[in-house]
Amino acid sequence: MEVRDIGIPADLLAGTVCPVQTTEVAFVREALPPRKADGHKGTFGKVLIVGGSEGYTGAPYLTASAAVRSGCGLVFLGVPERIWQVEASRCVCAMPFPLPDKRGKLRADALEQVEEKLAGCQVLALGPGLGRSPGVTELVCALLQRATQPVVLDADGINALSEHIDVLKERRGRITILTPHDGEFARLGGDLSSGDRLAAARAFAREYGCTLVLKGHRTLTATPAGTVLVNTTGNSGLAKGGSGDVLTGIIASLLAQGTTAAQAAASGVWIHGRAGDLAAEELTPYAMAPQDAAAALPKVFRELTVMA
Repeated sequence: MEVRDIGIPADLLAGTVCPVQTTEVAFVREALPPRKADGHKGTFGKVLIVGGSEGYTGAPYLTASAAVRSGCGLVFLGVPERIWQVEASRCVCAMPFPLPDKRGKLRADALEQVEEKLAGCQVLALGPGLGRSPGVTELVCALLQRATQPVVLDADGINALSEHIDVLKERRGRITILTPHDGEFARLGGDLSSGDRLAAARAFAREYGCTLVLKGHRTLTATPAGTVLVNTTGNSGLAKGGSGDVLTGIIASLLAQGTTAAQAAASGVWIHGRAGDLAAEELTPYAMAPQDAAAALPKVFRELTVMA
């Protein structure tokens, strides 16, 4: 057995009640939503994914695939009309539908159609492959302000929010999970100047009342209450474009099935990393791709659900 330092400052571990934890398999197993034998597709949650743009058709597909492979009963996928046929032919596990676009990016007036679909869903996953434009920014901010459902915000959804960060404070009391890497976190105003990612993640989650997944070598999940969970799964093969889209789908799926925000985020990160580890064992970190991590999800859930 090898013991490795995962970078948790010793002073944070000194208290009686530790505000920093590592995410272990027991935590994930306990958080995993039960599967009712007599359940139907509506029993296991409905997720609406809004994403995609011309040139970024893979992102929403990866998110939808991961959501389905993580147990979600129904996945809807709202994409720009210009790429709808591509998504409809590729993403047979979800239900893509077209939204108004301008030159391949969503327009602000897509809001009404998104809200109509969201009314029947438990979770909104917003951002994968959206691209950047004034219309996208307006749409993202409007959805954050108006949606009562939990929102998982990723990628260009985060970039849109960074231009109007005060919108996040308006969502206090509603579940919001953000999944930035360090660059996106800095654009949101996160302070990494000291090099202490853990303290920065905790401070941001507390200030804005959100759950923050700060992606990296040891991805951190920070809660509004101040707890930080440190992930220990994953490898360099996940450091490729599209991996974050898979993670967003897993988190949204778990959330729609009834987990808490902290459970969905931390367990989703662990499951994503474990899927990446299994993919790397077979394909190597060099050759694996994000879709290989998504394809390994069944093996992860088999491990989690087989009793020891």
